[in-house]
Amino acid sequence: MWNTLTQLLSDTLNSPFTLAHKQQLTNSSADHLFKISDGQQQFFVKVAPLASLERLECEAADLELLTKESMFMVPDCLLTGTTLEYSFNVLEWLDLAPHTDQAKALGWRHMGEYLAQLHEKHEQGMFGNERDNFIGITAQPNCWHKKWDVFFSEDRIGWQLQLLAEKGFYFCDIDEFVSQIKDALHHHHIRPSLLHGDFWRGNVGFHGGVPCVYDPACYYGDREVDIAMSRFFGAFPDTFYDAYQSVYPLSEGYEQRERIYNLYHVLNHANIFAGHYLTQAKETIDKVIEEYD
Repeated sequence: MWNTLTQLLSDTLNSPFTLAHKQQLTNSSADHLFKISDGQQQFFVKVAPLASLERLECEAADLELLTKESMFMVPDCLLTGTTLEYSFNVLEWLDLAPHTDQAKALGWRHMGEYLAQLHEKHEQGMFGNERDNFIGITAQPNCWHKKWDVFFSEDRIGWQLQLLAEKGFYFCDIDEFVSQIKDALHHHHIRPSLLHGDFWRGNVGFHGGVPCVYDPACYYGDREVDIAMSRFFGAFPDTFYDAYQSVYPLSEGYEQRERIYNLYHVLNHANIFAGHYLTQAKETIDKVIEEYD
């Protein structure tokens, strides 16, 4: 595999790349991550099964979109390719080094400002995206919709529930629950913002104090989705939220919608990992039904 990858990378760089160092990195996904170097240049390599090529291509497209539309530092994807057994992405290596408390505080403030500035752009009039992509390893449909309540209830919550039902997991009447989500969001009138889509601590960092984002699942939707996801595995520092609010304050009622938006990620984790996420999915659905019944 590595001979093929380095040859393709050499062709992309238009100069010979000889693999001198290869370090496997720890991660929580099924993909294998590596840092490679020829002694001078360093790159990040994500290796996945051959069938995952489309997923890696979507990741590369989303990284390019965020590079174009945001102020975040986003790693360039230099190469997406395959060997006989694997697919891979080769990305620019970004050193996410430790910072002093003062530098971290400044970095989190800029993180909040950059996200708010991205969300302030409302040039797209529809909800969805030009192509379907992936949230983790799960396919994420992005057909264009005029109405946010229809898009999120059907193409986010309904989609995940249907995938779970196909695996034998039933938590509610899907049609009834989708209708309930639609009703809950019906009077929440918003304009589409470009979302990172998987905005949690594991997909953000700082390079020389500059906020970085990676592993996106982009689409145009309610900006509150990114804010809700930022709290899913433990909230970001208050500095982040204060900075975001200073640029683009959240709408009234956000706290009630947060549970609905994060249900999407609970269901996705239930689809990928099962286990305790199945219990969490059932508990969250019951709470939403009770709250909006």
